[in-house]
Amino acid sequence: MTSLLQLPAELWLQVFGYLSWRDKLTARCTCSHFRDLLDKSRPLWLGFTVVLRNLSRYNRPFWRSLAQRHVGRVSLRAGKRKQLKELHTWLPVLKALRLEDWKEGGLDGLKLFNQLRSLSLTSCCTPLKNLDFLFPLKQQLTHLSLCNVQLTCNAAHLFAAVSQLTRLRSLVLHHDGSLRVPKLSGVLTHLPELTHLSCTMITYRALSHDFFSPALPTGEHTGGAALALSDLQLLNYDAVVTQEVLQPLSNLRSLSVYHLYSVPGPTCHLQTWLTSLPQLRSLSVHGGHSLAAYADFLPSSLLSLTLCVDLQPEDLQVVSLTAPHLEHLHLEPWSSSSSLVRLLPQLFPHLRTLRIRHQNVSDADFLSLSQLRRLVTLEILDSFYRPDPSDPSWVVFGPSPRLQQLTSDLQQRTNHRVRVITSSHRDPLTCDCV
Repeated sequence: MTSLLQLPAELWLQVFGYLSWRDKLTARCTCSHFRDLLDKSRPLWLGFTVVLRNLSRYNRPFWRSLAQRHVGRVSLRAGKRKQLKELHTWLPVLKALRLEDWKEGGLDGLKLFNQLRSLSLTSCCTPLKNLDFLFPLKQQLTHLSLCNVQLTCNAAHLFAAVSQLTRLRSLVLHHDGSLRVPKLSGVLTHLPELTHLSCTMITYRALSHDFFSPALPTGEHTGGAALALSDLQLLNYDAVVTQEVLQPLSNLRSLSVYHLYSVPGPTCHLQTWLTSLPQLRSLSVHGGHSLAAYADFLPSSLLSLTLCVDLQPEDLQVVSLTAPHLEHLHLEPWSSSSSLVRLLPQLFPHLRTLRIRHQNVSDADFLSLSQLRRLVTLEILDSFYRPDPSDPSWVVFGPSPRLQQLTSDLQQRTNHRVRVITSSHRDPLTCDCV
């Protein structure tokens, strides 16, 4: 061990660069030498997020280690007003902050973080009477997320506050239907740099012709009215829409639709979306009509497709014809058709990433994925099992021995070209709704 520690620091840092966040944290606990190397190398911690709860639990050495690593992303759970000042004392250069289950008001302390770029408020039990705390941040915020937050202010005040954030590139507005806003054009026109929008659509039954962008005077062309939006997420969606409504979304490249009802109505509104967005690159559909209702309408430009819907093998054959260049596929059919996986190498030979469930898939069909010559990453979504049926409380979150063996066999067949992921870790700062 002594000889290993004598290796140059540059070599160790190169090795640590290949480790995951969890492995880096484990390595720094092995000895003081590794701890010092890791803590003092800021590039190794770029993008690292720390989750904090009850700040009084943490001592000075803990805070110093975070400060040394230059941690810029924090999720603060069950926080209180005074803790914002304490957080700023140790991490003044914080760039991303998520406040979950905020216990009391007084968010004025956010103005201390003059480098804050991303702010997320979620699951707050204390109602927000106003959003005045956003005004000091209007020249710096680029990402704002309000999810499951009680707002006692009206919609007009909300959008007036958000409209001040002219540098905003990402906006998330998720609510329980209590927010009544006739259209989004009033705020979108004030956010020229906004490229990502995620909003709840439960209150809309039909989208007005100026829902996304104000209507132009009669006789003017719509060519200059296109929004900068490239990524749109619609939650609890079941609204009637026309091609005229969608004209301002010509720059859209990614669309995610989470339908309100698992049993859809007579009209498949997704058909209108797909015919109006011929340059769409990414589509994610959750619920609603079966794939057969809109498979023929998929644009040929699609490179990424997520389907959490009812589908049959013949529907995938239609998809392979309408979107022949698909590179990324996430498949979670409602019906447990085990014959879907065996079709993938023939239908989608260009796949680079694939996300599927292993349940009900035969060993032969699973190993047939080695025929996907361009596959780089395979994610298995059902990676936990109960090793002892007599004790249901004992659940191990990890691949079963059978799945581990299949994974090893698949990697051998592909000369370890394919990286198999059996458990995904969410970004602590992202919204839990999607």
